[in-house]
Amino acid sequence: MEETYLIFTIEKFSYKKKESLIENRKLYAIDTGMINAVSFKFSEDISHLYENIVAVELLRKKAVNFNMEIYYWKNPIKEEVDFVIKDRLKIKQLIQVCYSIDDYDIKKREIRALMKASKELKCKNLLVITDDKEGEEKVDNKKIKYIPLWKWLLE
Repeated sequence: MEETYLIFTIEKFSYKKKESLIENRKLYAIDTGMINAVSFKFSEDISHLYENIVAVELLRKKAVNFNMEIYYWKNPIKEEVDFVIKDRLKIKQLIQVCYSIDDYDIKKREIRALMKASKELKCKNLLVITDDKEGEEKVDNKKIKYIPLWKWLLE
């Protein structure tokens, strides 16, 4: 399916290439409309659709920046950051995608993973893409930027 450009995959980030290749990859649909057409689900999952839209846009940006690499990050206790953006040898940005972070537990989970990845990967450029929240917040002396998906897509 990857060869026919229906889907694309993103590897888990690791400084060890072998570990990155062994781990499960995340799958994304090139055509977001295809997700609804072929998926079997009981309720709408807007967050996964948002994440897929961000993945497609990052893939587009990668096509014009050959040094850009896209990964995801996950630690042994299954905390995850949706996107790790690497340019040459440096981690440039960590991105979490969350439709709504109004729920305290969801926000806590997303920020905790982002902060752990930030510490491990030594990256201070932290971004959370949401439905409508915009602004900045300081957590553990690190600045987290919030931006609505529509605005991020226009940048």
